[in-house]
Amino acid sequence: MQGLYLLLTVLFCTCFGVHRENFRTCDQSSFCKRHRNLPPGNSDYVVQPSTLKLSKTFLTVNVLNTKNNIGFLLHVYGLKDKIFRVKLVEAQPIRHRYEIPIGVTLVAEPDQEELVYNGESDGQLKFSLGDSQMIINTSPLRLDFLINNEPVTSLNAQGLLKFEHTQEKSAEELEKINNLHSSLNSSDSNIDAIKREERPGWFSSRVSSVFSLISQPFRASKEEAEEGADNDAEAENEAEKPAEDDQDEGMWEETFKGFTDSKPNGPVSVGVDVAFPGFRYVYGIPEHADSFALKNTQSTDPYRMYNLDVFEYELYNPMALYGHIPFMVAHNEKHTVGVFFHNAAEGWIDIRSNMADKSVFSNLADFVTGNNDVPQTDTHWIFEDGIIDIFVLMGPEPKDVFRQYGSLTGNTPLPPLWAIAYHQCRWNYNDQDDVRTVDLTMDKFDIPFDVLWLDIEHTDGKKYFTWDVTRFDNSVEMLRNLSSKGRKMVTIVDPHLKRDDNYEKYTQARNQGLLVKNKDGNDFDGWCWPGSSSWPDFLEPQVREWWADQFSLDNYKGSAHNLYVWNDMNEPSVFNSPEITFPKDVRHLSGVENREVHNIYGMLVHQATWDGLLKRSNYKERPFVLTRAFFAGSQRSGAVWTGDNMGEWSHLKMTIPMMLSLNLAGIHFSGADIGGFFKNPDSELIARWYQAAVFQPFFRAHAHIDTKRREPYLLPEEHMVVARDAIKKRYSYLPYWYLLFYLSETTGMPPMRSLWMEFPSETSIFERDDEFMTGNAILVKPVTEEGQTSVSVYFPGNNVIWYDIESYEVYQGQQEKTVQAPLSKLPAFQKGGTIIPRKMRGRRSASLTHNDPITLIVCLDKHGKAEGQVYVDDYHSYEYREGAYALSNLVFHNFKLENNIIHKGNGFTTKEWIERIIVAGVHTDPKNIHLVKADHSKTTLSHTYDGQAKVLTIRKPGVNVAEKWIVNLH
Repeated sequence: MQGLYLLLTVLFCTCFGVHRENFRTCDQSSFCKRHRNLPPGNSDYVVQPSTLKLSKTFLTVNVLNTKNNIGFLLHVYGLKDKIFRVKLVEAQPIRHRYEIPIGVTLVAEPDQEELVYNGESDGQLKFSLGDSQMIINTSPLRLDFLINNEPVTSLNAQGLLKFEHTQEKSAEELEKINNLHSSLNSSDSNIDAIKREERPGWFSSRVSSVFSLISQPFRASKEEAEEGADNDAEAENEAEKPAEDDQDEGMWEETFKGFTDSKPNGPVSVGVDVAFPGFRYVYGIPEHADSFALKNTQSTDPYRMYNLDVFEYELYNPMALYGHIPFMVAHNEKHTVGVFFHNAAEGWIDIRSNMADKSVFSNLADFVTGNNDVPQTDTHWIFEDGIIDIFVLMGPEPKDVFRQYGSLTGNTPLPPLWAIAYHQCRWNYNDQDDVRTVDLTMDKFDIPFDVLWLDIEHTDGKKYFTWDVTRFDNSVEMLRNLSSKGRKMVTIVDPHLKRDDNYEKYTQARNQGLLVKNKDGNDFDGWCWPGSSSWPDFLEPQVREWWADQFSLDNYKGSAHNLYVWNDMNEPSVFNSPEITFPKDVRHLSGVENREVHNIYGMLVHQATWDGLLKRSNYKERPFVLTRAFFAGSQRSGAVWTGDNMGEWSHLKMTIPMMLSLNLAGIHFSGADIGGFFKNPDSELIARWYQAAVFQPFFRAHAHIDTKRREPYLLPEEHMVVARDAIKKRYSYLPYWYLLFYLSETTGMPPMRSLWMEFPSETSIFERDDEFMTGNAILVKPVTEEGQTSVSVYFPGNNVIWYDIESYEVYQGQQEKTVQAPLSKLPAFQKGGTIIPRKMRGRRSASLTHNDPITLIVCLDKHGKAEGQVYVDDYHSYEYREGAYALSNLVFHNFKLENNIIHKGNGFTTKEWIERIIVAGVHTDPKNIHLVKADHSKTTLSHTYDGQAKVLTIRKPGVNVAEKWIVNLH
């Protein structure tokens, strides 16, 4: 049966697209439906000012729901760097609601700052935090946040706050549930029987053409599905009927596709509206395969946040994908602000952009007297469980919001150099001979790469931390051969453990009581790649520690120090469960339900894996872990890819907004499978995809097991050359990429940026997501349409000039131009006024380039100036955190290029030197060029000058990059 099951998996993966019916809509999720049906208006929640308690940095005040007389506590904290934190909790809960512990999403307890109380007047409590203000309107409750007295964010302006207090199940509810069970048992006994057998029934709706050949163990025939749809429609009609105390059929128990969610704690959802007055555009809340600027959801489902395994996901759809971050940024020409909702439960977000209803802000006189045509974006945030815990980041500029968010959830640590180079992957390389052949053939065709990957087929029967010895009989030798060329290997380690008494990892976890439980307290048993499986409970520190220990060389037999890890299926994916993941009433060892913590499970998997690789090297070497599932804080311990995309032009185009959204939300080390995971893309698409990915952070090709082999050397000659040139271009820009990741760790700035992050006041680019910036210096407009040989490029920036990165042809800012883009060309442009380091010598891998010389690309602005930085360290260890690095600032001004050392660690040395300086935008050929070193010695340098291109090339200055020096042009 297991073999048939896996065969059907492969058939589904290669022959079918996403089946939306396997995933809930808002109308099929009772808590979402309850909140979404709330009409805007005056809120039932009021503040009781007489209960206000103040400290230097926070306040507490009572809030009353006047509809049911339930009391709540409102806490507001002033945090450093212009951040407000707003928490609303029950005053007298009958159970503890889950709050994410410090160290999971928040890197530490946030530092507090003085919150100044400015008094009460006209039903308002007024506070200030630096130049930011907060006003608490007491009746009804509303919180307004202002920058220099101009409102930028408001909570509960539409009166959609709803906090479902914890309740005991009434006798009436128990009777309803018992009657429902009786009805289900009599009308759908087949479903009940299958659930007892715990078979992988989710395939019935996905591969119905194949299931016509198979009898009962797989459930839900077409007739049963139609009957279920009728039952769902009846339930929805019943839910729409008014009922006492807002009760509906889904509050204490809910059924979806034959699976029943027991909801032992009843209705416990929370929701509130968040308005952004003055803002037409909001961004963020990844992961969705949709535009970068978030869309109105009036005529669609809300954006869903619930980590799910979605095969062949659709584009331009708000449905959930593999990972989620409840962080949204609003931007206009004056301000950038952010909202982070700290909640790990399933969430939905409605968005509506319109002109502001100024009556909402009738008490803010300065705002009311402004222009009546004020844009506003209203959002409605809904979560199934937990508390209201919101961070309001006051900016006011993009760089400020990214720094503020990084201070809360952490920044992306600097990866080892090899990790930002090229990765070659597919499901699966067959055996050691296949690995050797790929390695040798890449060298034969002069295609550099740093990492070769192995998917699930390398294991012994899908038992992770093992090898199939019939195909990988000497993995240590295989790893040693790769290491001799500076290369690494990544193997997949998924979180599900095959339930096999002969599998040591499973028996250890079972015997030590480390496994997630079902609602009855037994080890949860679900289906994934190995068949019957169980899952370690990564919410528990001792379980994460056990998992980390499995990566030691003693425990992971056949591994080596150049082997790194890929965590897939960690949403988690459970083939025979509702929505292909854990049931919501699965229990963790602490007693919390999956519904309370679902979205952090996958993050804790890759955190534990990261910790294991750290321990393996005695905390000296930087790990690399790739994860599919993620949450806020994932950036600290994992790179992310966008999952099971398709080998189609539309999916290539979608990589840009998806990457921009991830980078905005802190997931800086991210990328999409080059060529697409599914299908057999033509060679033109593959070649163009390589080009587009050159300037995206994570650079990996990957493909499904049933796709044709498509290593770059297998492409037709003209496309192979394009792909190879793109890979080599990536390697030449590694010094710039390395600098960007250093800045990512130290400042929170994303390496891949939307245009408005660099040009924040240019309103025409706020919706543009077909081009992007890499750092502050490179503008990229990939070719994303078949047969396209020219592109329309918008060049932003008033008084800015742009240089083609190959020809140095000049383009003026604030205009749209058609640029020729034959197959061999990637349209990319360096901003005038910037200096970029490159390494132009070809190597087989990045690990062999550590001491190679650097070429500086200096592109002058209209005033003949340029500036940039160079960062170097040992490229692999953590010694840079102890100061073992060099950072220099390069400035070109008045025909002089000066290298000033910002930092050079005591005892740190590097052999990297300046081989060449290319200066674009020089209008005269200098007569003499001299190098002046720190000791004042002076050397004449040779040069060439292209008068037509206005490009000066200075040859072999020969000076160390970590020394002070000056190049004078006369």
